[in-house]
Amino acid sequence: MVTGHCILSHGFESGPDATKVAALAEAAQRQGWTAERPDYTDLDARSDVSPYGDVYARIERLLALAREAAERGPVVLAGSSLGAYISGAVSMQVRPAGLFLMAPPIHMGPAPALQAADVPLSLLHGWNDELIPASDVIAWAQPRRARLLLVDDGHRLSNHVDASAAAFRRLLQSLDNA
Repeated sequence: MVTGHCILSHGFESGPDATKVAALAEAAQRQGWTAERPDYTDLDARSDVSPYGDVYARIERLLALAREAAERGPVVLAGSSLGAYISGAVSMQVRPAGLFLMAPPIHMGPAPALQAADVPLSLLHGWNDELIPASDVIAWAQPRRARLLLVDDGHRLSNHVDASAAAFRRLLQSLDNA
């Protein structure tokens, strides 16, 4: 059984105790993985940097945590919305064992388009996402042959917390078979 450490990044104007990342942490622990939920709220408050806070400082914070965790064993990065964006960016520098992205922003203003390392990749997105069109996520996921679950929900995926945790659990289980 493969186990390691999961770093679960919350979205903009959310926090480490948000329902979705808390559910992912519980799913990880049930699979024998450790989990941490970094707090980016101080960086989100920096509206002087961008409308989404200090995105590059978020990336640097996650990168430091991922590098440290990778020295101890396998790492899985997961995130929701802006947390998904930074998880993808960091995956390009610290190759994780897997990547789980919820409501990922494919394009974010002048920032580079969403990137992701060539690792096992699972996405969860709402058909009715009011910020990120499902068609953009489908087009992004297709060439990566990512596992993609589309649900009848909006950007916050608040009606699919359990589905998020189950999809994350499936990703972790699939790493056992890799």
